[in-house]
Amino acid sequence: MKIKDRPEFRDKPKPLSFGPEDTAMEAVAAMTDKNVGSVMVVDAADKLIGVVTERDILKRLVGAKRDPEATKLREIMTAKPRVAKADDDLIEWMRVMSAERFRRLPIVDDQGRVVSIMTQGDFVSYTWPNLLHQAREVTRSSVGNNYQILLVAGSVAVYTLILVAVLAAFFGGEA
Repeated sequence: MKIKDRPEFRDKPKPLSFGPEDTAMEAVAAMTDKNVGSVMVVDAADKLIGVVTERDILKRLVGAKRDPEATKLREIMTAKPRVAKADDDLIEWMRVMSAERFRRLPIVDDQGRVVSIMTQGDFVSYTWPNLLHQAREVTRSSVGNNYQILLVAGSVAVYTLILVAVLAAFFGGEA
């Protein structure tokens, strides 16, 4: 499946974008207002040059005790982030994001302009229904193929429970 085939890709608003000389405070205000976890840092041609995430703000701004009104985004951004194209394989990017431990994947056009962002949350919405379907199918095929074994095991379990109950009643009555 391609990234562009997911409803999350099609339905998202355009990501927040700022220039490298904009301040961290401006970005934080916009992130708070729009309830998003990142902003894209773009050059004059609107091409992606960096990403500022909540984690960048926490570590590189708050943790470093920098002034958000004076700190420029270029100073705290993750430069040259990994990017994908809308035609890229969704499963491959899920693997890369998991292996490399990043949560936001900017999707760019052929000119390097950001058109969307896919997050790990978007990918979870893709995987959960598939995982549940696969679990149901495995259960159906396992139970179907092993019906006789399950029948014998169930019979032994019921026999054991009856035997325990009879012995408990027999020996419990003499005490």
